[in-house]
Amino acid sequence: MAFVIAEMMSGLCHLDINGHKLTDIGLLTILRRCHYLKLSEISKPKTTNKGLNGRTVSRVSQHQAEQTTVRMKKKNPLFLPHDLIIQIRLMLPVNSLIRFKCVCKSWFSLISHNTEFANSNLELTSTTHTRRIMLILTPPPKTQSVDIELPLYASASMNNNFLCPQSYFDIGIKGSCRGFILLHCGACFYLWNPSIGHHKQIPLSPIDYIFNLYGFGYDHSTNDYLVVSISRDQIPYSDDVLSHLWLFLLRATVWKEIACTTHLPFYTNVSSLVRQVESFFNGAIHWLALRHDIYDHVIVAFHLTERKLLEILLPIDINYNSKGCGFWVFRGFLSLWILRDDNVDIWVMKEYKVHSSWTKILVLPIYDDIPYFCPLSYTKNGDIIGTDGGTGLVKYNDKGEFLEHNSYCEDAHGFRLAMYTESLLSLPNDKLTMTKLKKTSKQEE
Repeated sequence: MAFVIAEMMSGLCHLDINGHKLTDIGLLTILRRCHYLKLSEISKPKTTNKGLNGRTVSRVSQHQAEQTTVRMKKKNPLFLPHDLIIQIRLMLPVNSLIRFKCVCKSWFSLISHNTEFANSNLELTSTTHTRRIMLILTPPPKTQSVDIELPLYASASMNNNFLCPQSYFDIGIKGSCRGFILLHCGACFYLWNPSIGHHKQIPLSPIDYIFNLYGFGYDHSTNDYLVVSISRDQIPYSDDVLSHLWLFLLRATVWKEIACTTHLPFYTNVSSLVRQVESFFNGAIHWLALRHDIYDHVIVAFHLTERKLLEILLPIDINYNSKGCGFWVFRGFLSLWILRDDNVDIWVMKEYKVHSSWTKILVLPIYDDIPYFCPLSYTKNGDIIGTDGGTGLVKYNDKGEFLEHNSYCEDAHGFRLAMYTESLLSLPNDKLTMTKLKKTSKQEE
């Protein structure tokens, strides 16, 4: 009878065992199968129930306690405050958050459309965020994203969430900031966040010339992004040139010319081997340029909040007409690298804008099979990563010892590249832009 009750009456909620002959096995079988069962009385064995003993009564009581605990947990599940859940999500890496968008609608909305959440995630993970190298490979155009913390041979993954609608030879990378990359694509610019795929098209500056200095940065005082262009015009009947400084404000979506307080005629070094990356530093956009009147290298900086153009002199007694030179940000300092015949010298400016603080801190050897090295960035454990001049990446440790080299393309033209940080950020008016793009695509269909 006990086995019949257990099999046929799993929803049983009440059972009076007094006056019934049940063995230990029979009673325990009913209890295991009838999870909602409540016993009206558990007492010492009576003459009519000789099969029950003290051990069975104890096991029945223990089972009742366990079932009560289970029911209480179902009625009162573990609860985490909503604010605490958000704080936990803020500390997660971007690639994990992107996967979590499919959990539910509220998570999708928070991760995809909450600007405050995206900004907080970038700020809270500033020391732990994933920094990557975006490679735009040779025709047909395709992009690969390289995680600099992983071994080079296993660090690349395809990124096809946006392909610039121009030929490969028209694509130039002009800067990056807060997860966005500025692409110069023929007759226009594109701002692209590779992590989430959002992109925005903006017009070229009114004076677009091959020697223009272009840059991209963020003005925290106005919560706006700016594209900066420094161009030059030849003054009629003179050997001198006139500089023009133009700003494109993303919120205003318009180019504005800024009057220069000083006469600074610059033009860029157009060496195809020099790759200027990560130019936004200390609230300013930086370029390595040639000064026209003295024909010498200088670092030009434009501070986005102060709207000021300034000049940073380089270390003296150095031959900058060597095989190559460039600047980058190394260990939190503005840094300069100079390529020699058999090594690369690394200099850092230990106090920003103080010329006397330039210090040479490292010399990297150059090997015969890798004749060129252009530093790009450094990993969390201090390794230095750079390009071999076109087709691959090279990594040294913090002592200047060679670690590894990996090629990513075989074409002689090599690749374009940019450093960027993973982020969930969208640009001002980005939702409006995406809506227009969707409407346009539907009309074309």
